[in-house]
Amino acid sequence: MSSCIVLIGPADALPDLQGRLNSAATVQTFTDSEALEALDHVIRTKPAMVAMQGEFSATSRGTALINRIKDDPSLAACEVLVLGRDSELSRVAVKRGQTGGAAVAGDEPAPALDQRGTRRAARSRSREGVEVAIDGNPAALIDLSIVGAQVVSPTVLKPNQRVRVIMGDGKTAIRCSGAVAWAAFEMPKGLPTRYRAGIDWGMVAEASAIEAFADKHKRA
Repeated sequence: MSSCIVLIGPADALPDLQGRLNSAATVQTFTDSEALEALDHVIRTKPAMVAMQGEFSATSRGTALINRIKDDPSLAACEVLVLGRDSELSRVAVKRGQTGGAAVAGDEPAPALDQRGTRRAARSRSREGVEVAIDGNPAALIDLSIVGAQVVSPTVLKPNQRVRVIMGDGKTAIRCSGAVAWAAFEMPKGLPTRYRAGIDWGMVAEASAIEAFADKHKRA
């Protein structure tokens, strides 16, 4: 474990943030747009601390970075420090599950993210490997209901973004239009970065077809 500190924040704020850290420590800085580069450096060097600006820590990339550190047993000794306004400091507890992974399962979003849409109707968990098209781009279907779906996509998805979803192929394909109700950026270990999102299309005329599709592809 390296004794250095990795600092992440807006470029214009880095000098002030660095001044609030231990002056005797070696500090490696990254801007808030270099989250992936910062993660790569953290994994390789295993610093004693990762410090980040408070506003960045609350973004989807900041949250994903914190979760990725929590999910890596090799970074168990790495402390995460959030630098708030003025002299405010907040140490992020790295709590792990019994198997060494993060306390929140990677296959489900944090409960606070599921704000609307899919909880208004019974959801069917989809088996692994089921894909849908979102604005023509492939995405993995996690669960499905007659009012919405949860997906994991390599393509950017943002809250309130209007999308078109196609499930199935050919003449039997189901087409729904809706909006992204919530979205979370993820940096899963050993996998490419991705976006997990809940899409809300409300009640649609194809409800019976959606139910049939969900039943056909539900997890056993």
